Amino acid sequence: MAAEAHTIDAMGQFQLHTVGSVFGASVNFTQSNLMMVIVGALILALLFYGARPRAVVPGRLQALAELCYEFTYKMCIEQIGEEGKRFFPFVFTLFFFILFGNLIGLVPYGFAYTSHVAVTGALALLVVVLCTVVALWIHGWRFFTYFLPPGVPLWLSPLIVPIEIVSYLSRVVSLAVRLFANMMAGHVMLEVFASFVVMFGAAGVLGDIAAVLPLGFIVIMFAFELLVACLQAYVFAILTCIYLHDAVHLH
Repeated sequence: MAAEAHTIDAMGQFQLHTVGSVFGASVNFTQSNLMMVIVGALILALLFYGARPRAVVPGRLQALAELCYEFTYKMCIEQIGEEGKRFFPFVFTLFFFILFGNLIGLVPYGFAYTSHVAVTGALALLVVVLCTVVALWIHGWRFFTYFLPPGVPLWLSPLIVPIEIVSYLSRVVSLAVRLFANMMAGHVMLEVFASFVVMFGAAGVLGDIAAVLPLGFIVIMFAFELLVACLQAYVFAILTCIYLHDAVHLH
């Protein structure tokens, strides 16, 4: 019984719980959906109240809103080119939806919806489908030459074309799994070491002393998770820009 009491359920934090229903009982509204709504409201509030003053010397909130805007805008222009201006709203929304989704999981009672592969997979699929549609819209049937790089002998095409197609489609998997795995792994580590602190703390004076080590590791891990949360959102956004660059320029 004692062993059962100290069992660490590190994966239980990713379980979805219904907090309401939409259209009766046919569609469940989970804490993941609730966090998405909260994140959307926070992003809109940041942009609305940040841009509202329009001061020549911006305050903190306006400076933050302008920094977010300028950072994403430059990323689109540098990676895609001048054509990146038309894709800026999409990349901006995607970047901050993922960034806030990563960060809200580090807030007490928060939930990182990016730790679910269903969410990251849907975002990755959206990116790849958009890039494909853009490429077909701009280049038409010439888009399919993307799967046969210039200079490759035609007799190698039966080998090269399937490899290129698989590589192109694997973008969905790489984008989705990279974000999902990084966020899930970090939260599992935090859960495990937090459980160690509780277990050691329940063992008396010696346990309190031993609990200092996992507690210190939690502080380090939390700082590292903040970095990973920002980095993974940036990686997802910049890879989206690179894929859009390929779609626009067919490189």
